[in-house]
Amino acid sequence: MDSHLSPGERSELVLKQLTLDEKLALVHGNGMSGESQWKMPLTPFTNGGAGYTQGVERLGIPPLIISDAGYGVRASGANGRYSTAMPSNLGAASSWDPESACQFGEVIGGELRAQGFDVTLGGGVNLTREPRNGRTFEYAGEDPLLAGTVVGNVMKCEQEQHVIGDIKHYAVNDQETGRFVVNSVISKRAMQESDLLAFHIAISIANPGAVMCSYNRINGDFACENSYTLQDVLKKDWGFKGFVISDWGGTHSTEKASSAGLDQEQPMADYFGLKLKEAVDAGRVPLSEIDDHARRVLYAEFLAGIVDDPPHKGVVNIEKGLEVAQRIEEKSIVLLKNNQAVLPIIPSKVHSIAIIGGHADVGMISGGGSAQVDPPGGNAIMPLGKGGTHWQDHVWFPTSPLQALRAKLPNTTIEFNPGTNLHSAASLAKTADVAIVFAYQWESEGMDLPNLSLPDSQDALIEQIAAANPHTIVVLETGTAVTMPWLDKVAGVVEVWYAGSAGHKALANILLGDVNPSGKLAMTFPKGEADLPRPLIAPLPPNDEGQGHFAVNSETRVSSYAVHYDEGPEVGYKWYEAQHTQPLFPFGFGLSYASYAYSGLSVDSSAKTVRFTLKNTGKRAGTEIAEVYATLPKEADESFKRLVGWKRVTLAPGESQDVTVAIDPQVLQTFDESKDTWMLTHGEYGVLVGPSSGNTPLRASLRIH
Repeated sequence: MDSHLSPGERSELVLKQLTLDEKLALVHGNGMSGESQWKMPLTPFTNGGAGYTQGVERLGIPPLIISDAGYGVRASGANGRYSTAMPSNLGAASSWDPESACQFGEVIGGELRAQGFDVTLGGGVNLTREPRNGRTFEYAGEDPLLAGTVVGNVMKCEQEQHVIGDIKHYAVNDQETGRFVVNSVISKRAMQESDLLAFHIAISIANPGAVMCSYNRINGDFACENSYTLQDVLKKDWGFKGFVISDWGGTHSTEKASSAGLDQEQPMADYFGLKLKEAVDAGRVPLSEIDDHARRVLYAEFLAGIVDDPPHKGVVNIEKGLEVAQRIEEKSIVLLKNNQAVLPIIPSKVHSIAIIGGHADVGMISGGGSAQVDPPGGNAIMPLGKGGTHWQDHVWFPTSPLQALRAKLPNTTIEFNPGTNLHSAASLAKTADVAIVFAYQWESEGMDLPNLSLPDSQDALIEQIAAANPHTIVVLETGTAVTMPWLDKVAGVVEVWYAGSAGHKALANILLGDVNPSGKLAMTFPKGEADLPRPLIAPLPPNDEGQGHFAVNSETRVSSYAVHYDEGPEVGYKWYEAQHTQPLFPFGFGLSYASYAYSGLSVDSSAKTVRFTLKNTGKRAGTEIAEVYATLPKEADESFKRLVGWKRVTLAPGESQDVTVAIDPQVLQTFDESKDTWMLTHGEYGVLVGPSSGNTPLRASLRIH
């Protein structure tokens, strides 16, 4: 209990005191609240959360009390509690702001502790290889540097609240179709330069106590028994000292998983309970392996501070959560189109507004599955008093854009139409100075989107409103990219993502110009599915049970279902550039109510720094995200640029600033499979600077000898 010792020294001291049974108790779960198939004698101790792992009371080692917490603590309402919903993770990533990411994590970590939890299951950093993936909203976009930086800062600051941090789903878990069985086939070089790089950056920033291995297989082996990703890369190459926790039901073996580097089975003890003890007693699993698993769990407990400062239930600071959620959403909203300065709305010029569709009279939609945060008072579009939410309910938070706009515009006539009758909606739009159409696209774990179109005939609604009123603005509440067949017909498009507990207030501030939009897309919006590396997500073969837990066991038969990531490291904007395909909106794109000019690029090759001048040429103060990309020397044989750095710069009207961005050499390297190592190619690198991946007006070169 000497807190002056390092987590490693302390875990070693505890390990020497443990019996075999105590060590084994640390390496498996004890069931999950509310799931009938996942019940054990200790399940009631889960605190209404996702899982429970016994501690060692006689030595002061607390139990692990685990909760899902993607963008807020899950199931709070069902447990008679409250939690703040942050903007979706993809939205927060679109702020490109490590400081906001830290505040995101601080709020969630504090609320986990106040509810009695000491392990978070947030930290999703899977890249957007497949934009139809139902969990895209839980992740941080398509670029490894941006995603790793954002998620690393979320989890670093969450863990600083004395909650064991988690980075997931490791790895190449990039679609939900067949998620329990799909074999992700990808070369080592491609995996290292894309998905694994995102994980490495996130882990190096966060130093999390836990990494969750994913459901899928990777080149044939399940991720939770994959010795290449778990032992060779995570533990040996990266030096990860925490524990590998399985996704829920993602364990498929005892000896193979233990030897490959899985440290803790969740949520049950099917493989790491009696079977593991029998394997140790029979000499099939060496005691040194058990020691390593237990040591890593103990290390994470000391690292996160839960031994010295276990959680104490208390009252959540609701005001702080709402304030942070609003601030982050204001930075996350992306202005995609603003013809003839239709935005911001100027009250002296706009006397009537038609609000149409999207249940905007009562709320804003959120993302489903294990990330779902319960809205206070229940679902805003269900009868009052119906508490709790189910796995895949479409849940609207009680964050009414209509009410928020009316509060800010008391002298403006603002009327609502649900948009269910095209004729009446168009009639209202025709009478208003401005029409704002709210469109949504719901997403959830456990399913992929059939396509990137807006559901429920919303495209037709937008077409009708745009035809009735030339000053039509579309507000998109989505978890991923959407196609926009009506784009040329509307005046404005605002992407608000899943906007969180204060999304309505943040949106009103953006629409009225009280906040100048600064968000930029963390993922590319393609024109259509035909432009994706895989125009269709392959369906599961007949009779394949790929969507059911424990459907396929490695000791019986293995599904033939596979996805081949032949595009390799060409994820997102890299793919479109390599294919010479123009997207609808490029990665890194976002408009402002100000305008910015870039000039005077210079590069210091020895220091690997880039310097340029940024000027606000508009009439409003604003924040520009200046992006720096690099192209590799010809010898690297790579036909796309890579994001290598960025800077958020706030400027008054007419103000100029010299901006310096340091390039991390890691993101210039390529992975050499034959030598199993990273290489920095010598030669001339191109350096490109500008407001988005599709617009880089400044060019220079960087020489590496």
